[in-house]
Amino acid sequence: MLKQILPEQFGKNVFDAIGKQKMLITAKKQDGSYNTMTASWGGMGVLWNKNVFMCFIRPQRYTNEFAEQSDEITLCWLEDGFKDAYKICGSKSGRDCDKTALAGLTPVIDGDFVYFEQAEAVLCGKKLYVNKIKESGFIGLDPALFYKDDYHIVYIYEIKKVLVK
Repeated sequence: MLKQILPEQFGKNVFDAIGKQKMLITAKKQDGSYNTMTASWGGMGVLWNKNVFMCFIRPQRYTNEFAEQSDEITLCWLEDGFKDAYKICGSKSGRDCDKTALAGLTPVIDGDFVYFEQAEAVLCGKKLYVNKIKESGFIGLDPALFYKDDYHIVYIYEIKKVLVK
């Protein structure tokens, strides 16, 4: 069972949680449909006097369509034993299959937020800012190392709820 805590009590090492463990980004449209994807880029901190998280979604990802149409999103870290779920949600498209079922995940609908019963931690956020990464903004880093004209869209969300096991 997940319990709600304050953002300041979130005990995960952000560099490990996002960069090494991976996470699921999930958004829900007004019609109730949702999509999730695996991610390993992102960040957390304080911006505009608010506790925030950032996530990055390529424009061609199906989840981006959901993120664009919704003001709410979740970042979800799964319990041990669900590494295959991250692989499925990172390699399959929700346009073509039911990734949640294939990954053995059980969705939890919490108002406008969707996360999974198998989560050990969840961040629920409300959209504050959206912008596309631009090639002209790179300084000292060759964007060709990461991109072929499919620059990520940066989403910044205010943390509205933090749930942990």
